[in-house]
Amino acid sequence: MPPHVDLVITFRATKKTSLSKQQIREDSRKAEQQYTRLIQTLTKGGLRAVGRRGESLGHLLVFISCPSSYVDSLTKRERHSDFLSGLPIKPLGSEAENISLSPADRIRLIYDYVTSISSDGGLGIVPRSSDWDLVESVMTLHDRAFNDAWIRSWTPRQIASVELAKIRGQFGDSVALYFAFLSSYTKALVFPAALGFVFYFFGIPYSPLYSSLVCIWSVVFVEWWRIRERILSIRFGTEGSFRVEKRRADYKPGFSWWKRDSRIFASIPLLLLFSGILFAMLTGIFVFEAFVTQLYTGPGHQYISFSPTILFVALIPQFLKLWQILAVWLTNWENHAHHSSYDRSLTLKTFALSALVAYLGLGLSAFVYVPFGEGVMQVMQVLLFKGVEAPQGFQGHNATVSAEASVKTLLGLSEGLWDVNKSNAKHKLNPGRLKDQMFAYTVTNQAVNTFVEVGMPFILRALVSFRNGKKSTPVPGTLNEKNGVKKRVVFEDEKEKGGLIEREFLDAVREEVALPEYETFQDYSEMVTQFGYVAVWSSIWPLASVMALLNNFLELRSDAFKMTVHNRRPIPTRTDTIGPWLDALTFLSWLSALINSALVYLFSPRSQTNCSATPSVHISQLDKVNQQLFSGKDEGLAATKELLMTVLLITFAASHGYLFLRVVVRHLIEKVFWEGSKEVEEKEKVDREIKNKFLQGFLVEDRQKSQSIVHPVEESSVVAGEERQIGDAADFDVSSFWDNDEGLEEISRVSKEIR
Repeated sequence: MPPHVDLVITFRATKKTSLSKQQIREDSRKAEQQYTRLIQTLTKGGLRAVGRRGESLGHLLVFISCPSSYVDSLTKRERHSDFLSGLPIKPLGSEAENISLSPADRIRLIYDYVTSISSDGGLGIVPRSSDWDLVESVMTLHDRAFNDAWIRSWTPRQIASVELAKIRGQFGDSVALYFAFLSSYTKALVFPAALGFVFYFFGIPYSPLYSSLVCIWSVVFVEWWRIRERILSIRFGTEGSFRVEKRRADYKPGFSWWKRDSRIFASIPLLLLFSGILFAMLTGIFVFEAFVTQLYTGPGHQYISFSPTILFVALIPQFLKLWQILAVWLTNWENHAHHSSYDRSLTLKTFALSALVAYLGLGLSAFVYVPFGEGVMQVMQVLLFKGVEAPQGFQGHNATVSAEASVKTLLGLSEGLWDVNKSNAKHKLNPGRLKDQMFAYTVTNQAVNTFVEVGMPFILRALVSFRNGKKSTPVPGTLNEKNGVKKRVVFEDEKEKGGLIEREFLDAVREEVALPEYETFQDYSEMVTQFGYVAVWSSIWPLASVMALLNNFLELRSDAFKMTVHNRRPIPTRTDTIGPWLDALTFLSWLSALINSALVYLFSPRSQTNCSATPSVHISQLDKVNQQLFSGKDEGLAATKELLMTVLLITFAASHGYLFLRVVVRHLIEKVFWEGSKEVEEKEKVDREIKNKFLQGFLVEDRQKSQSIVHPVEESSVVAGEERQIGDAADFDVSSFWDNDEGLEEISRVSKEIR
């Protein structure tokens, strides 16, 4: 039986860059001092700690186990703090006084104790901080038995059901809230999916009824989830958990609120600047893809359509990475006291540009390409080619300038390579562009994302294993040319001394350490972006909601599989909300009212009957613009102004209608789902009972016992009482695992082997 390990600290004694021998010796001395201080800090804190070799030379794994008696002390301390801050001291519906800790709560308590600053009662071991710069991370290990059972439980009949109690007990509140949101959102998609199916096959394009119902659905879902997460926080016992949140190690005390708010507002201009640059880049790629590539008729014209994709892949991800680095710096500069406010600020900064990338292409197609595509195509011909007569409406705008001739000659803009016939402009346009884009975003992209999340890690690990298998083993005593440090070769006398069981356990741990950390940001971002496609843009292609529903049935299982197989186990955290993602959903529901009203006005087919009862097609404002704006008639600009003013008035009215609808929906949902719910009634009942007991002096005895949790018990007595009984002592002795520390020995080998 392997030892019980609560946390694992990854410690890097050597850097991965090329170093001189003198620098390696200095780093080894520093690593020895910091490692010794790490073990002493953990031991004096009442924890068991032992080091083992990692996957490479100088990489150490420090295993931590907390005695049960000290876990009880940490639990009492947290419950006393919760009581003073107004939080429940036991989960809702629990009748017993002594509640056993779930695995997630145990890990969270120990993790907070190890990583919290000393003023919050912790040991202050913060990875990559100034005091612990060689500590890479603090992680916990997967429960493989639970993971296997959980993955197998996702049967086709139960694919949409989520056992929140099990998820919360194993992974904590934040992961449980994500799966609760994903499950609720998936079930809520049934309504727009049914609407989309009916209107796609039996309705008219850009149906006002469909768009109105989808807008109402988006408001109802967002307001319903606002109540739902409050109910879940009461059920989990985490309502108001922000009041007991530990402070960040990087927080600088004495920072006034107005300074922090000033810094937050100071980041807005930078956000707008980067948004503007990104807008310009995406618009340029859009114009190049939608118009320029269609006009090229020279050699290789069948391949030029791939060039916009190449430009997008080469430029946009790098630009977003640059913004991510700047966003992290700005958020650190804002000096947030708690992780929740820090994550909120960073999430909003990051998601703002991600949403721009996701939706700008559809916006340009809907409001530029489709309404004015033919005219823009003709303008592009005018701007690109000398000698081509401009559309009459642009003859007064210096459409042909002789000074451009030399430039166009250098660029090869000749009539033999480009289609310069204005009459072909209309035929170059793609009438189904909007639907094609919606299909790509809601079907192709989601399939690719699923493959990248689930399938790609297997391929990458196979490639790494194949590459490592092909490498020749370095000769002992030689340096690895790439890193300037010797690669560790495991000899027989260096192998684990606990036998086969310990060896298999350590190999499994090393595999988990190599995995990336799990964060809910990417999963939330994917679902919120999808919500935008359904709520804001599905009137273009109503089947988008159907595709979203089908994808989410698989997303529930793929996210569980990804988290348990391809990522480290999440560190449990206390939270009572999905945080900034609720704000993003609210914004998208408001944007849904604006965009849908504009799309319906611009593209919904309209007809009227004249006085003679003979049906005739009504010429819309959009048709007038297409006919007159690029024909040189004076009515063109007037029609454009009228069109824009009408669209603005409609969106303005839709915005106010949204605000009124949200007030009504929020009031009704609070009456139906919040007031009188069993969770609220039971919470009020528990609050009254606690107040009565407090007034009766029931908690005096517990208050006296709490004084004993300030300092840990003597280590020797704790360890003596915590030895586990295993089946066969001949195979593996747990006590020997904690007595065999290889940390200092491994660090000394770094300097010895370079001689």
